[in-house]
Amino acid sequence: MSVKEQKTFCFQVKVNRDKCKGCQLCIFYCPVGYLVLSSRLNKKGVKFAETKKDNECIGCGFCYLICPDACIEIHGKEQDKEK
Repeated sequence: MSVKEQKTFCFQVKVNRDKCKGCQLCIFYCPVGYLVLSSRLNKKGVKFAETKKDNECIGCGFCYLICPDACIEIHGKEQDKEK
């Protein structure tokens, strides 16, 4: 495989904001700071975790594993990487 044909993964994190209780464990354990506490409130009346707009998720899964209410999903997508 040549350098121009290398593949990389792009990860997307989805947070179920209505289930989130705002404990911030996912925010604390994210090694790249991709998750932040929203300034908005969910149906429970608490601030929920949300992702930043930039795509810096490395797909480590710490947020998914640490969430006590299973509010987080991580999806990976293979994409071409050009150099």
